[in-house]
Amino acid sequence: MWLFTRYGFYSIASARQPNGSLDTQTVMIRARRVAHLTNLQKRFPALAVAEILTFRNRDYCCRLIVSKEVWVGIVSQLAQEQEWSNFKNEVAEYQGKADSDYVHALHEVWSVMFTLQKKTEPFKEQTHPGAVTPAVQRPRRSS
Repeated sequence: MWLFTRYGFYSIASARQPNGSLDTQTVMIRARRVAHLTNLQKRFPALAVAEILTFRNRDYCCRLIVSKEVWVGIVSQLAQEQEWSNFKNEVAEYQGKADSDYVHALHEVWSVMFTLQKKTEPFKEQTHPGAVTPAVQRPRRSS
């Protein structure tokens, strides 16, 4: 699972047991920057006890390993925090100039996903970000 938050970008994957099999009760919170994991630890004290592991030659160089139970609680709290109408603007405000590269990356991800949307039926005719399609009316339930 990829998760973009105002604190940073994370890739969540099940950890592995010593024998190499998946440990479905433990997750790795992987990041490309230590600062993103540090931001998460500052916001969520349950993560502060986990050591940030760094690996020079791994796809995601920075990791926290925590129980799935802890992670589920954090994701729930992240959802409760959502009080903005524009995510990229929220990240820019929260991060400030400290992580402008992350904000720039978010705009690039948005652009790639918008291009994907334009290639998907029934939106092929959509040509610009402000295009609006009519909402689908759902039938009302009868009492």
